[in-house]
Amino acid sequence: MLSKVISAACLGIKAYPVSVEVDVSTGRLPEFHIVGLPDASVKEAKDRVKPAIKNSGFILGSKAITVNLAPADIKKEGAAFDFPIALGILASHGLIKRDRLDQFIFLGELALDGTLRPCPGGLAVATSLAKLGKTLVLPPETAFEASAEEQIEVLKAHSLEEAVKFLNGETQLEKVKVDFRGMLKSRKMPEIDFKDVKGQTLVKRALEISVSGFHHVLMVGPPGSGKSMLSKRLPTIFPDLEIEEALEITQIYSVAGLIKGTAPQGTVPFQRPFRAPHSSISRQGLIGGGSIPKPGEISLAHHGVLFLDEFPEFGRDVLESFRAPLEDRVVTVSRARQKITFPANFMLVCAMNPCPCGNLGHKIRSCRCSGRQIDLYRSRISGPLLDRIDIHIEVPAVKFGELSAKSEGESSEEIRTRVQQAREIQKKRFHGVSFSHNSAIPEKHIRQFCPMEKKAEKILENAITQLGLSARSYSRIIKAARTIADLTAEETISESHVTEAIQYRLLDRS
Repeated sequence: MLSKVISAACLGIKAYPVSVEVDVSTGRLPEFHIVGLPDASVKEAKDRVKPAIKNSGFILGSKAITVNLAPADIKKEGAAFDFPIALGILASHGLIKRDRLDQFIFLGELALDGTLRPCPGGLAVATSLAKLGKTLVLPPETAFEASAEEQIEVLKAHSLEEAVKFLNGETQLEKVKVDFRGMLKSRKMPEIDFKDVKGQTLVKRALEISVSGFHHVLMVGPPGSGKSMLSKRLPTIFPDLEIEEALEITQIYSVAGLIKGTAPQGTVPFQRPFRAPHSSISRQGLIGGGSIPKPGEISLAHHGVLFLDEFPEFGRDVLESFRAPLEDRVVTVSRARQKITFPANFMLVCAMNPCPCGNLGHKIRSCRCSGRQIDLYRSRISGPLLDRIDIHIEVPAVKFGELSAKSEGESSEEIRTRVQQAREIQKKRFHGVSFSHNSAIPEKHIRQFCPMEKKAEKILENAITQLGLSARSYSRIIKAARTIADLTAEETISESHVTEAIQYRLLDRS
């Protein structure tokens, strides 16, 4: 007997429906075959499904079972097909009313005792397949994240037995509806704060400008000067997450399998992401990839901060893979059969020492590095990559007087208020165009959105001539100056704005 159950699979951060067709036949050896380009984890479903069915109290005869996952030309992976395969087998044995199956979409991994375990991609499935008009039946943890999509009904099932009773009309499944908007508004603020950072007034100013215009930033300073401490506090001065941003972040984390829990205490990302991969990370780990590509660190940092400490220590191929995403705000992973695009609208924050030993320019410690060693160290960061980083700022060692000061610095809330005001100005300015931050202004729109005073143009011309800056550095300075002007609510860029922006091109001046 043939039965069909609707499931789904993720491709990038989108999902597509998968028809799980199950045929149970007599007169053949009692074999169990799964076809339709399954990977190893899908093929192993037969070793989970049969014990799960038996331990849920259902008795099957010795029959041949064939499962087809359609469309058959796309590779399938993961254990999420366990649940629909088991339902299809039970329906083919006449143990489930088949007329109700086509009203639902089923996903979930089965434990050997028949309970349902969470699977990645719940929100991606809910968002992509809401237009089908079907109801999702998912494990509780997966149902929690999927319920963020308001256009689809989500039911949670704890076990295979409970789902079968529901399909046979013997019981009801609980509908899951979580108030994500309310949870976003009532989220707890992080305990870390910019007021904990002693000194570094100029650096804080540069970081405020960076967040206001979503500019990438590179900090250069000796060990212990506070580069990591400052970076970790950057999410505290970002504007509040909007519901659309929170859902995009949650969808990426969902596909990556990083969301766990069924309550606000779970790992649903209601805060700006802060990702800090180690310098040993591979290109695939950073960009994303795999036989069925999964998002990498730059996508997990979407709408947040990607912090790369010891910037020159990352592999050259890893660093160069940044160049396109920094410009396009997306990353494309190509495979033989398809291209998958992940969002990557992140703020890059890098930190490095001024030299291999870290003491170059220190007032007390002496540098042990030769000129050649320093050149080799800095040359690990290519010119084209450096050009794409808007702000380069020196982070000097903190003086004892600043460390021992009893007064606190400016709080994150005070800085965030100014950042929010600058963002509102940009939001109004860029209404109706495809970009929303100063850092993303296309070259052809710079004159339109960045009007400059004559004196400011002259200062910029002199700086370009004397420093030999590239065309990309020229536009980066103008965009940073645009943000500095926004922080004082000035429409025209003045000479003071340009002068300050030029100060934030440390490595160009070197």
